[in-house]
Amino acid sequence: IRKDQKMNLKKIVAAGVAAACMMGMAACGGSDSSSQSTDLQYKDITLGETGKDIKANLKLYSNRTDMLKDDYSGTTWKQYLAEFNKMYPNIKISIEGGTDYANSALTRLQGGDWGDIMMIPAVDKSELGNYFLSYGSLDDVKKEVKYATDKAYDNKVYGIASTGNASGIVYNKKVFKDAGIDKLPTTPDEFISDLKAIKEKTKAIPLYTNYAAGWTMGAWDDYIGGTATGDAKYLNQVLEHTKNPFKDPGDGTHAYNVYKILYDAVADGLTEDDYSTTDWESSKGKMNNGEIATMVLGSWAVSQMQAAGDNAEDVGYMPFPITVDGKQYASSGPDYAFGINKKASADNQEASMIFVKWMTEKSNFAYNEGGIPISANDDKLPDLYANFKDVELIADEPAKSGEEDLFNDLNSDSELNLKNGGDARVQGIVEHAANKDQTYDELVQEWNQKWNDALDSEGVDAK
Repeated sequence: IRKDQKMNLKKIVAAGVAAACMMGMAACGGSDSSSQSTDLQYKDITLGETGKDIKANLKLYSNRTDMLKDDYSGTTWKQYLAEFNKMYPNIKISIEGGTDYANSALTRLQGGDWGDIMMIPAVDKSELGNYFLSYGSLDDVKKEVKYATDKAYDNKVYGIASTGNASGIVYNKKVFKDAGIDKLPTTPDEFISDLKAIKEKTKAIPLYTNYAAGWTMGAWDDYIGGTATGDAKYLNQVLEHTKNPFKDPGDGTHAYNVYKILYDAVADGLTEDDYSTTDWESSKGKMNNGEIATMVLGSWAVSQMQAAGDNAEDVGYMPFPITVDGKQYASSGPDYAFGINKKASADNQEASMIFVKWMTEKSNFAYNEGGIPISANDDKLPDLYANFKDVELIADEPAKSGEEDLFNDLNSDSELNLKNGGDARVQGIVEHAANKDQTYDELVQEWNQKWNDALDSEGVDAK
């Protein structure tokens, strides 16, 4: 189940893995990329021709435990592998699913027993080459796939995304219709107004926080970049040089207004009665049957909500309600990426890269899962993005050269953990709004001070 999808771990955890590996190189893949045993690059693979005589038995460690079940409503791993073996009958793949994947994958990475392919967990970019095979240069790979920069370091790409996601809100179309809402909100004020109408005219919970799950709260961080600013450089380049990034800009945009939606919804009684008793698994069915009107989650969640009952057609996806200078944007980013073990044999590495390219170009996986296709030549979007026709999808640009680790350092120093497992910080918004023991402006003032102190400690030139 993909409930670890938006989870990340603090930098110190990844650093701990790296430290453990330094003490036992054989288990973790060494400290440089010299053990890479194949010269094959992603761009050189022609499916159906490259590696047609290879015989290999591969192991894939995946976050998608649901796809291992025969009753999965979508395409199962068994079905994908059967199709792959029509083209490559001599490449056999066994798949193991990991629950609590964000943590279990790091443990496996440390132990070195994860096999040939895994979905890359949260490790610093500078550590990618310690564990994973390079697919080729960034310049070459980005011509082949979207989001190539996400798992790139020192101009080498170590991961190919399995699918892409865009940031919006899962909602129940029937509930909106029953509440008399015939136009989707484009600003925070309009959204709160719609939630109030839903509370007045229906029995649905207007906004379900999913507080108790924890990891779900981190989803709110995904909207503070391109979605809230319209600037692809904001998250990884501008924010790191900005003092008081949580202040109110006065125009309904930026991080201040993203998190304020959550605070106001809770403070105005537009969420569940008791946030501590929310339940992730049952929330899927409640969204499907109209007991819940909205949930703030990535587009990956839509297929799960649609599959959770008999009312798949009622589950939709809307753009996040922020407008920048008259236009809406949606941050678009990669899901987990396929990484290949740099310690695997040359044949297994080549077979693994072939499988990854097949998953990217031939399997239809991303589209089947309601995601953005990864192949650079595939612009087809699934039906769930019907409401995004006037919305610009915007991928966050990478950090500037020499500042690749600055965001992580500021997160660690400030302990805010933006887009990095900051679930407790977002849960705090719910707690303070419900308990009425801290105003929203008092809360963001604390965040600003922590961020400013981190900027000072790192010696960052900021304004």
